[in-house]
Amino acid sequence: MTEQQWDKKLKIHTIGRLDAHADQYHYPYEPTPYSVLERLTESGYISKDSILVDYGCGKGRVGFFLHYALGCRAIGLEYNEEIFQQAEQNKTTAAKGQGVTFLCVNAEEFQVEDANCFYFFNPFSVEILKSVMGRILESYYENPRKMRLLFYYPNDEYLVYLMTMYALAFVEEIDCRDLFEGKDERERILIFELT
Repeated sequence: MTEQQWDKKLKIHTIGRLDAHADQYHYPYEPTPYSVLERLTESGYISKDSILVDYGCGKGRVGFFLHYALGCRAIGLEYNEEIFQQAEQNKTTAAKGQGVTFLCVNAEEFQVEDANCFYFFNPFSVEILKSVMGRILESYYENPRKMRLLFYYPNDEYLVYLMTMYALAFVEEIDCRDLFEGKDERERILIFELT
């Protein structure tokens, strides 16, 4: 299905990129392509028992899709009030929105509780990522459990940081290059687990 067909099926509006609210710490809103999300659902790394946090959720596409496709719970974090309101509006019309929650909060302030999956599509700078990882690690040490981190289209700064984190184990790369023209090396999802 096309992007438009998926949005229509899910009864949400998430298409388009927004640069207006970007700055040196927060990157533009750009939704993860549905074809990538379809590939992620086929990977088996997320299940109906997962509780997923989508950092920089934008209008909520990841949460709505994964809840619809797999039945998992999703928590979307968005720092920008205007974009957050669009996610909330989508929740009122979504085909399956009851398992999706949105919070208007800075990612580094979010208190991780029982979540066990974390999704990132380059939502913010590596400085903020370091603070977020600190929160995730705190939660892991307070309540040890299998925790998966998923990084779509990772930038070089993220890669350098992630590969030097002693607590993270690289699990797999889900190659998505064949879904797009140009064979961009960044078209992949990197899966890590806390050890």
